[in-house]
Amino acid sequence: MMIDLPLIWAFLIAAAILIYVILDGFDLGIGILFPFLDHADDRDTAVNTVAPVWDGNETWLVLGGGGLFATFPLAYSVLMPALYVPVLLMLLGLIFRGVAFEFRWRDEGHRKYWDFGFVAGSYLATFCQGIALGAFVQGVEVTGRAYTGGWWDWLTPFSLLTGVALVVGYALLGATWLVMKTEGRLCDKAIRYARVSGVGILLFIGIISAATLSLDPHFMDAWFGAPALYYTGIVPLAVLAAALWLWRALGRAADYKPFLAAITLFVLCFIGLGIGLFPYMVPMQVTIWQAAAPDDSLQFLLIGTAVLLPIILGYTAYAYYIFRGKIKAGEGYH
Repeated sequence: MMIDLPLIWAFLIAAAILIYVILDGFDLGIGILFPFLDHADDRDTAVNTVAPVWDGNETWLVLGGGGLFATFPLAYSVLMPALYVPVLLMLLGLIFRGVAFEFRWRDEGHRKYWDFGFVAGSYLATFCQGIALGAFVQGVEVTGRAYTGGWWDWLTPFSLLTGVALVVGYALLGATWLVMKTEGRLCDKAIRYARVSGVGILLFIGIISAATLSLDPHFMDAWFGAPALYYTGIVPLAVLAAALWLWRALGRAADYKPFLAAITLFVLCFIGLGIGLFPYMVPMQVTIWQAAAPDDSLQFLLIGTAVLLPIILGYTAYAYYIFRGKIKAGEGYH
């Protein structure tokens, strides 16, 4: 029996990216919501909810990016030149956000400046991630085995739209995380912000889905061609069900259910993206199998991943278990 190693690795890379988006998404969402928390105690409490886990969340970004380089070198060599600017700006945002996160506790005399850095880094990183996603989906110009597009091809109305959409989506993750982790005034605010961002992300899902279908005939065939239509129709119905679940959970002030519902929306959007892009690693240019490294390399890397991945999952789960529960004002880990 032949094992399709490129396909296995494509799913592993996709899973790592999805886990990163969810885990780092809610702590970037805290930074996005930060300007709307008008009490210093609320700001400190919000930051303390992610203090034990935020840096570990970025492990998955390293795994996804490093895995892409190792297992799909052709895709990496094509996509990176096309996305240099948004990727570099994203990394700068993440670095600045991380520095500001730590310094705001130790340099209280300049806390307002570090808070600004925390907010600016969160918005910059999120917006650039969304732009990179949009530029990737709309496709890049490839000749032979190399990127031949321009320096600014990533900057389009579609990529700007996806950038704004991801800011709203991360705000939803951040707000529902605060609903789960806080109480009192801050929790009430988080519920209001979750409702607003929830409505916003549903609008963006609809707009971006329609815009994506117009980018290339492949997207239309993947969603509405036979026999795909018989199972792709489940996804928008599931999105509506998840949105209803989110709204009802927020109405009942359930602690963890709004966060799970928001995660479900992200997972469903990711599935929808996968349906539209499959089987391409570089949209409409390079397939998974064309972009993959030799099977011997993929097999060797898979053995190492089979050892390391359970360890990463284990310590991540353990960290979230240890720091479970509500965070009260005045409590924290710094």
